Amino acid sequence: METSKRFRTIVISDIHLGTSGSKVKEVTLFLKEYSCEKLILNGDIIDGWQLKKFGEWKRRHTLFFKAIMKMMARHNTSVIYLRGNHDDFLDQILPLKLGKNFSIRKDYVLKSGGKKYYVTHGDVFDSVISEMKWLAYIGDIGYTFLLWVNKVYNRYRVWRGLSYYSLSRKIKSRVKRAVSYISDFESKLTELARARECDGVICGHIHYPSIRDIDGITYMNSGDWVESLSALVEDHNGNWGLLYFSQTESAETRKAPEPFDNLFEGREEKITAFTRIYRLSANRFFS
Repeated sequence: METSKRFRTIVISDIHLGTSGSKVKEVTLFLKEYSCEKLILNGDIIDGWQLKKFGEWKRRHTLFFKAIMKMMARHNTSVIYLRGNHDDFLDQILPLKLGKNFSIRKDYVLKSGGKKYYVTHGDVFDSVISEMKWLAYIGDIGYTFLLWVNKVYNRYRVWRGLSYYSLSRKIKSRVKRAVSYISDFESKLTELARARECDGVICGHIHYPSIRDIDGITYMNSGDWVESLSALVEDHNGNWGLLYFSQTESAETRKAPEPFDNLFEGREEKITAFTRIYRLSANRFFS
């Protein structure tokens, strides 16, 4: 295994296994391409909401967990699964430890580079989910429909020879209420990290990958594997970055990544055949 492909920590969230919009093949390939000492599955990995209604568990979803089991066996990877709002069925068994390398928890404190990061899915501050769950289900239906429209639109773009375009992300970035919600979400999560005496917070939930400083607290969001296809990664020097899976390249044209250390030098965007990485000091990601 090349050192450039091995990280200390990888954080992924919001895969939503069981839904049509889940990029399970891509995230499985990602886990086969890279390895780590610690893998954090930060919520909404399995979409229990959709599976209860009209979702379907398929063989490729099982293969995703088999890829994780191979990481545990080959690289002694420690796996921490944190529950999200869509996999809240896990509340019935929390906390649970399976063997020495797999545990299911509600939240987690990660030590990295002499700092402490509070790791949580992020739905803890979503009042719609905690107080009006029926409204959250309606919103989930609307989002699922938007993803279906996005899929149809991108099939047309492929036919025209155009690159992938996230219609749903564009709509969210234009709606003032959505932009305001993201800002409030980030602020509340950093306040929580400060209250827990941590230097930063690592979350998911809002499908919006980001690394930024908010009033002296580092805010990091791993994004999702429905639209952005992103992950947070930590190298062995305690540096953090965002890793993006390229949806436009095939396995045959994918080149080997450049050495990991070089990807954190300078402020400019670094391009690899498999991913795009931004250094810790970069501002919020916009597609």
